[in-house]
Amino acid sequence: MRTKNNSIVLSKLKYRDYDLIVKCYTEQRGVVSYLLRGVLKSKKGLSKTVYYQALSQLQIEENYKLNQSLHFISEVKFNYIYKTLHSNIYKSAIVLFLSEILSNVLKEEEKNPDLFQFITVALQYLDNEDQFSNFHLLFLLKLTRYLGFQPENQNTGYDYFNLETGIFEASNHGIYSVSGENLTLLKLLLGINFDGLQAIKINSKQRQEFLNLLLYYFELHLGSFKTPKSLQVLNEVFH
Repeated sequence: MRTKNNSIVLSKLKYRDYDLIVKCYTEQRGVVSYLLRGVLKSKKGLSKTVYYQALSQLQIEENYKLNQSLHFISEVKFNYIYKTLHSNIYKSAIVLFLSEILSNVLKEEEKNPDLFQFITVALQYLDNEDQFSNFHLLFLLKLTRYLGFQPENQNTGYDYFNLETGIFEASNHGIYSVSGENLTLLKLLLGINFDGLQAIKINSKQRQEFLNLLLYYFELHLGSFKTPKSLQVLNEVFH
C-alpha cells in the first residue's frame, strides 16, 4: 500500500554494505522502520542521506505492508527545513540527545496525533529560538504527559515531590523525595510553556543536576529506559 506520511527521524543504522535502516515517528502509524536499499552506494544515493539527519521533519511516500517489520520509502521531501538545528553545535547536542531519548521511549506502532504535534512544534520552536539552554529540560518534562507519568499539578505548595508516585507531598519519603533547588525548578517548569523559558535562570551545575533527576524519573516509570550515551556530550557542550 502506497501512502503519504509525515515523519520525524529518530535514528538511522547502517545495514550490510550500502543500506540504511531509518526509524521514524510517523503521524499515521507511530514508530515505523524503513529500509533504504543501496543509499550508500552512489553519490546520488548519498545525497539523499541529508534527509535522514536526527529529528528531521519529512513527508514521505511509503510502501507500507502490514505484518512487515521493515518498510520502503519511494519519495521523500522536507516538511520543514531547519535553519539552525543541525548547524549550531549547541542545538545539535540537544538534537542528538533528544533523538536518543525519543528512539528509546517511543515504541507504539499506532498513531498519536497529539504527541506527533507536540514534537513537531517543539522542534520548530527550538530551531527559531536564540536562548535555549534549558529547552531539553522542559521538553522532557512535557513529554511525560504523553508517556503516562506527568507530575500532578496539585499541592504544589508542599515541600517535597515524590519521584515514585509523581505527586507533591508534605513530608519526606526518603530516596524518592525531591526538595531544595530541584523542587523549585520543577515547580517553575511545570507552570510554563516554551516561550516562558527565558525567565528561567540557572547555572550549568543546576541544569545537570535537574536533568539527572528527570532521567531518574524516566527510569523509575519506564522499565526499559536507558541513560542516553549522548548525555556526556550534552553536559560538556553546556558546561
